Amino acid sequence: MSKTPITVAYGDGIGPEIMSACLHIIQAAGAEIEIETVEVGEKVYLRGNTSGIDPEAWESLRRTRVFYKAPLTTPQGTGFKSVNVTTRKTLGLYANVRPCVAYHPFVKTKHPGMDLVIIRENEEDLYAGIEHRQTDEVYQCLKLITRPGSEKIIRYAFEYARRNNRKKVTAFTKDNIMKLTDGLFHKVFDEIAAEYPDIENEHWIVDIGAAKMADTPEAFDVIVLPNLYGDILSDVAAQIAGSVGLAGSANVGEHAAMFEAIHGSAPRRAGQNLANPSGLLLGGVMMLVHIGQPEVAARIHNAWLRTLEDGIHTYDIYREGISKQKVGTKEFGEAVVQRLGQMPQTLKPVSYAAGESIPPGTAAAVRQPARKETVGVDVFVNWNEAGRDPNVLGERMKALEGEGLKLSMISNRGQKVWPGGSAETFCVDHWRCRFLAADGGAITHAQIVNLLGRVAAAGLDFIKIENLCTFDGQPGYSLGQGE
Repeated sequence: MSKTPITVAYGDGIGPEIMSACLHIIQAAGAEIEIETVEVGEKVYLRGNTSGIDPEAWESLRRTRVFYKAPLTTPQGTGFKSVNVTTRKTLGLYANVRPCVAYHPFVKTKHPGMDLVIIRENEEDLYAGIEHRQTDEVYQCLKLITRPGSEKIIRYAFEYARRNNRKKVTAFTKDNIMKLTDGLFHKVFDEIAAEYPDIENEHWIVDIGAAKMADTPEAFDVIVLPNLYGDILSDVAAQIAGSVGLAGSANVGEHAAMFEAIHGSAPRRAGQNLANPSGLLLGGVMMLVHIGQPEVAARIHNAWLRTLEDGIHTYDIYREGISKQKVGTKEFGEAVVQRLGQMPQTLKPVSYAAGESIPPGTAAAVRQPARKETVGVDVFVNWNEAGRDPNVLGERMKALEGEGLKLSMISNRGQKVWPGGSAETFCVDHWRCRFLAADGGAITHAQIVNLLGRVAAAGLDFIKIENLCTFDGQPGYSLGQGE
């Protein structure tokens, strides 16, 4: 077998120690890999590179298309970009796969039968990172959910379930509140689920779904989520399974993949031979399956399970009466190496087929665009006069009507305050003023530009606009609460 090139980053904090232990196990197990080492993270940041990753590292990643990465440290403060986020977005690693398994009775857990997989969208949602301070009092973060992004991650979840003999895929959203963004994710989920009649599907509102997962994780099999919910709940799932330190992660796209532990660099534990390498090792197991070496992956995974059974534990999972020996990072790695070729006796042995556990990424389907018409505009203004009386602002904005545009509503933080607002509603200095076509038809960009000219001439500070559009006749915008 020819060796598969992989790009390796030893990382920061505990990273070098756990990566050394993992590579020792992987190579001892007979993995046919050719390692290209790159430097990313804290040292690169401190050299003045705000992305934390040098051009040489990008060259290696584009050549190998496989990144095995230890945890990194991003300096605190503004101006530094997360290497994880940058790598995921640059290489299009849209699918984050996190198995969360209980190892009862050898690792403490309240959920002995837990065995679920979180599949998190990796590129969009609030993690687009588009934020603005718009007024003295109001800050904004844009939540971007796209149809192609939703299609790719949801289809990936069903493909993962099918390849791994999983029986059910569950989506979590908050579409009872975010009816357009999370509503799109739910709609696409229903569409794609219909293509997989052999797999059960269900949808939960994320708050009650999270509560159910924390209480009864056995009720779920594969859970697919938008980015923010997935980030939070994958850590929760890993912790209730036993420990965040035991969870590995794959980040998969059409052209490349990255494998890592889900925990951080833990600089307080660095250099002490204490850290548990298990999360990074299980990320490495996923990597070996991905590159077509499933037998080596199973050999390592089963040896690791046998090590847990034999009570050889690092400090984070050591328990009197269950554990037999407390060991350091190096000693744990050696214990796994010594058990290569052995099978667990109590925990369920694993086996892999090539490509079984990590499907390749796929492109979204090409769609015919909907017919789009602009029917109005929301003009956001920074206004802090007249005791913030919405009726005063309403009269000023109404005076700016013309050229076929009519003021229909003013809201404050999404709540309608004019006309017919409530005196009890608390208002800040950030107002949305909605103008619609007086005849109910379409409007032009020129009408919007002229309206903004009138707003400026009236001495009002507009800070943002959002065009109101219909798509195939359906509104592409939300109503104000109370509208």
